[in-house]
Amino acid sequence: MKIKILAIIIISCLVSCKNEKQTKTKDGDKKQINMKKEEHTSLKSKLEERKTNFTLKADDNKKRAYKEGIESVEKSGIVNTAKQVGDKAPNFTLNNALGEPVSLTDYLKKGKVVLTWYRGGWCPYCNLTLHALQEELSNFKAQGANLIALTPELPDESISTSEKHNLQFEVLSDVGNKVAREYGIVFQLTDEVAKMYNQSFELNKHNGDESNELPLAATYIINEEGEIIYAFLDADYRNRAEPSELTNFLKNN
Repeated sequence: MKIKILAIIIISCLVSCKNEKQTKTKDGDKKQINMKKEEHTSLKSKLEERKTNFTLKADDNKKRAYKEGIESVEKSGIVNTAKQVGDKAPNFTLNNALGEPVSLTDYLKKGKVVLTWYRGGWCPYCNLTLHALQEELSNFKAQGANLIALTPELPDESISTSEKHNLQFEVLSDVGNKVAREYGIVFQLTDEVAKMYNQSFELNKHNGDESNELPLAATYIINEEGEIIYAFLDADYRNRAEPSELTNFLKNN
């Protein structure tokens, strides 16, 4: 009788362990699936989610001011007057986070360059974009291309952004938007938006001037001859070049 009871207990334990193992396996599978979904979530969808959250949380006055700010950039015609596909990319030399000079010409000797601008570490849309670009970086390199990001922020600010996101590509401070101006992508904020930015996170302090100017969140691909072969230009700073589409372009050009 005791042997029979012991056998029943052992069988019950085995069944329980098996069920627990299956449950853990299913949970693990679900976790892996969710991780894969996260990895393959497009930048566009993350930016759209951010837009939705802003719409839900921001007050009407801020939404109006920001909307008018975007409309002001659209009316300026800057998207059409900026450097375009087929244009020669202006060369530049800027210091990186370590104070070392980095030139576009030197990088073009190694292969194509993906050149992108971000407004600053204070911009949530920029932070999402930088993170997505870092995730895509290995694919750029597999196509023989390097990534360079420019920002009007002072060097100390750009270092902070680079460290925060563990970025493995060049992040250069284009103080005074000198390089951005050569590419024709600099615009002036409306007085109302500039006031909001300075009250909220001290834009002028980040950039080291009181110009209240910012670059478009532009992205170019430049070939080894220094010619622009791809251009993403949009008056709405919330829209960005999709990293995976940049990789596909590099594969085919």
